[in-house]
Amino acid sequence: MSRSIKAAVAAAVLTAGTLVGLATVTSGAAAAADCGVLFDDFNYTSSTDSSLTAHGWVPRSYQGGPGVPGAVWSAANITFPSSGILQLNSGTDGTGAGTTHAEIYTSQKRYFEGTYATRIRFTDTPASGNDGDHINETFFTISPLNGDLDPTYSELDVSEYLPNGGWGETGPINYQTTWYTYRNDPWYADNQHSEERQSYDGWHTLVAQVANGHVLYYIDGTLVGDHTGKYYPRQTMTINYNLWFIDTAAHTGGTSKYIEQVDWLYFAKNQVVAPADATAKAAAYRSAGTGFADTVDAGGTCTTPSTSASASRSASPSPSASRSASPSASPSRSTSPLPGNCSGVPAWNINSVYNTNDRVTHERSKYGDPNGPASGDGVHVWRAKWWTQGSEPGWTANWEDLGRC
Repeated sequence: MSRSIKAAVAAAVLTAGTLVGLATVTSGAAAAADCGVLFDDFNYTSSTDSSLTAHGWVPRSYQGGPGVPGAVWSAANITFPSSGILQLNSGTDGTGAGTTHAEIYTSQKRYFEGTYATRIRFTDTPASGNDGDHINETFFTISPLNGDLDPTYSELDVSEYLPNGGWGETGPINYQTTWYTYRNDPWYADNQHSEERQSYDGWHTLVAQVANGHVLYYIDGTLVGDHTGKYYPRQTMTINYNLWFIDTAAHTGGTSKYIEQVDWLYFAKNQVVAPADATAKAAAYRSAGTGFADTVDAGGTCTTPSTSASASRSASPSPSASRSASPSASPSRSTSPLPGNCSGVPAWNINSVYNTNDRVTHERSKYGDPNGPASGDGVHVWRAKWWTQGSEPGWTANWEDLGRC
């Protein structure tokens, strides 16, 4: 659900040859299940199927952006043409009123660290009508933007595929974008992105591993993006698929209709699962006759992504290298108070940069909004697990709670 990548600031274009990151792999269904799992084989009949709603999916029907102004987002554009296939349908005749978009998303904002995996069919040409439209075929996670430049905003565009280009780019091109924040008017975007300039027509497996301060993106088992620093998500998100037109500038002729299809979705909470293992787990659910499983809210003892098998990293770009503006100066910090001892430990500052083992004092907010009401839990001492900025202690895994003052 990205905005113009061309306008984005702090973008970093990475290639597979320079990517570095975690190699932690959790194998075995039981281990992932202990932490919570979502699996869906999309065995539904229509967008009005009661099981679709019961399983936490919402076909979008509210209007607005992104995309062509005046376009209609219709729940009827979510279909299931065959057993186990989710299909998004969008079309345009070159006008706003004659443009329809499609989106489906989870009703609960409860997905954060762990592994996201899905199998998607991208299409380079329309199902009918003339080709050439600036269509965007996506899979992403997102949280609400609570005001311009919200520092707690989180969005992971696991894939935005533009077969015919758009945003000033020619196609085909595919993006992975990790968002820090943005402002609509005047437009300002702060994100980190990777891109592949090639066709992805056909079926592909997409994986995003969110753990230990890094977001790793894979396509068909190949690492295509490693995003870190302040862009690491700061709160829980929904899971979304959508299909929409960036504009109608390239449209010709009558109505053109496009599709995007999804075979399955797998999410392992707080687990770093290798792409091949994620595919195997999805296949295991199918083999067992399980079309849907959801234990995300009933997870067991696993609360933090594993780091026991982290691979050594080759020289990774410094987080500061991918920022267009220097952060505000960090306050002086103590790194050696006893747990729960607030003496000499500065208060957390949302604009400051913190490095591993830096400590701050803070009473977490009640709803994950640092500008909102406090939780009532009192002031605690927090230790940064890794480089972080803009992530509120108590609401993200970037911070370890060392106890109340």
